[in-house]
Amino acid sequence: MKAREVHKLSDEEIDVELVRLRKRSFELRTQAVTEKIEDTTQFGSTRRDVARLLTEQNARRRKVQEEISGTTT
Repeated sequence: MKAREVHKLSDEEIDVELVRLRKRSFELRTQAVTEKIEDTTQFGSTRRDVARLLTEQNARRRKVQEEISGTTT
């Protein structure tokens, strides 16, 4: 998932995608313990996607907070 794709998502879609990716991360860790994983790069790409989504989510929250504090001052 690219940053451009993340910017286009709505807040609800970001939440849904975060849940999906966290489940995927858990599944990958479970597979690593119970069986051999052929493509280990999935760990890193999943972790980076979660980070992208969290970064966008936090940026949107900060923007809303700034708008709120800016209008009340």
